[in-house]
Amino acid sequence: MVIASDILLELGLIIILATVLAYLAKLIKQPLIPAYILAGVILGPIGLAFVKDVNLIRALSEIGIAFLLFFVGLEINIKKIKSVVGISLFGGLIQVILMFIAGFVIGQLMNFNNITCIYIGLIIAFSSTMIVVKLLSDDGQINTLHGRIILGILLLQDLLVVFALSFLTKSSLNWEIILVSLIQGLVLLGLGILVSRFLIRRVFDFAAKSRELIFLLAISLFFLFAILAYLLNFSIAIGAFVIGVGLANLPYNYEIVGRVASLKDFFSTIFFVSLGMQLVWISKELLVLLGILVIVVILLKPLIVMIIASIAGYESRTAFLTALSLGQVSEFSLLLGTIGFYTMKHISQEFFSLIIFLTILTMVITSYLIKHSSQIYDFLIIPLKKFNSLSTKKKKLEYEVKDNKHKFILFGCNRMGKIFLKTLGKEDMIVVDYDPMIIDRLIKNKVSCYYGEMNNYEILTKINFLESELVISTIDDTEKNISLIRFVKTINPKIKVVVSARNITDALDVYEKGADYVIVPHISSAEAMAHLFRKVPLERFNKIRNEHIKHLLDLEIERV
Repeated sequence: MVIASDILLELGLIIILATVLAYLAKLIKQPLIPAYILAGVILGPIGLAFVKDVNLIRALSEIGIAFLLFFVGLEINIKKIKSVVGISLFGGLIQVILMFIAGFVIGQLMNFNNITCIYIGLIIAFSSTMIVVKLLSDDGQINTLHGRIILGILLLQDLLVVFALSFLTKSSLNWEIILVSLIQGLVLLGLGILVSRFLIRRVFDFAAKSRELIFLLAISLFFLFAILAYLLNFSIAIGAFVIGVGLANLPYNYEIVGRVASLKDFFSTIFFVSLGMQLVWISKELLVLLGILVIVVILLKPLIVMIIASIAGYESRTAFLTALSLGQVSEFSLLLGTIGFYTMKHISQEFFSLIIFLTILTMVITSYLIKHSSQIYDFLIIPLKKFNSLSTKKKKLEYEVKDNKHKFILFGCNRMGKIFLKTLGKEDMIVVDYDPMIIDRLIKNKVSCYYGEMNNYEILTKINFLESELVISTIDDTEKNISLIRFVKTINPKIKVVVSARNITDALDVYEKGADYVIVPHISSAEAMAHLFRKVPLERFNKIRNEHIKHLLDLEIERV
């Protein structure tokens, strides 16, 4: 009872302080991750030392990483990164090799032994799948072109980490041990693929009848693969990630994500707080190394990715946003450090603390960089444009019909956008969307279109708003919609601007900023149905039903 009370007390302190600091961060419009880490620093040994159970902290941290990577795996749809497999495989591999060499050389120059230099190289070579997916998801950038490239590179890195972790758990390395580690890793990955392809689909088809059963089945598979990974001498986080990717390609993916999301939020808080609690003070020599590694990770790694993406033919904005998002070290660095310190005794606790400091600093910096990535690009646009000269073959992500004045301009060709496109007609419309798959489909159908976000100044300057009559935004981002309204109305005060909003408060806000009409989907659909019920006799409902089914099938075919 005493032990249970102690755990409850310490967990309570963690959640309460994290919540208070996160609330304050939200009030001043700052990212939440630094608030969670600060809570850990306050509660940990270099702060007030309220939480003293080191084993509890380590256990919570490891479970937290496992759940987070399970959720990250659920976000990675292999089908979405097929179009960027080249840059993901070759670009990602080149970046990892170059960063490993840079880390190893830095360690040698600072007179560290070879095994420590290997750890330095591995630690800075990989980027954080967890933090990047979370930040991109929060900002709605997962389905963008740079989002897909990032996911592809991160997936490759995660596979490489599997083998790196297996090597480091061996007391010595030779070709036999390396071969066994590779086989073990392939066995785990193979099991994930086979189970997801031939078994999971059938099981989930039955479980779909019960939401509770879907949740329990997903969590059971999480624990099953965590145990398998443990038995194969891998981290449990590796197993969680593998089965997460397997579940991501099921038709029930969104249902699983929705059911597991609350667990992800809870354990992400625990994980980031536990980072802060594991910190100890480091020496001046390691402090110098920390400063060098932060600079290398924040500047050199993105520069390498920027050059690779530019050579591959991606324009400067896509290459820059891809590069900027990868400028941090991975959560797997903590696993590498845990193995190196607790299991293999390769590194000291002070060096392990350096790894934690490096992880925290780069993750915090990244959270700000991604949040303000568009503004940073606009500020650096002139020097960044020079990277376009690195490749003569550019990716074609736009199409425009000659001599077309475009009466209508549509931002966002999602479900709602497709209805506008079909109703108003492609001949009089130009579409702007940040999903490359949508742009590819529009190009094939000879619809005038540009790839990019609605607040991308380069895209906006290409569009002739003076000749247009109506601008429609189906994207319910209030700040971006307000920015669009100001830009368009400055050029052409007579043009009508229709935007979308999530709720009534946001709708009134954009009305105040000059929107001519605001679509609030749930209200608009209810009003439309009420009008239908008043207007249409009940005996005509079967005809309307059949017409609606046909319309839905047409939209579904277009989506596929």
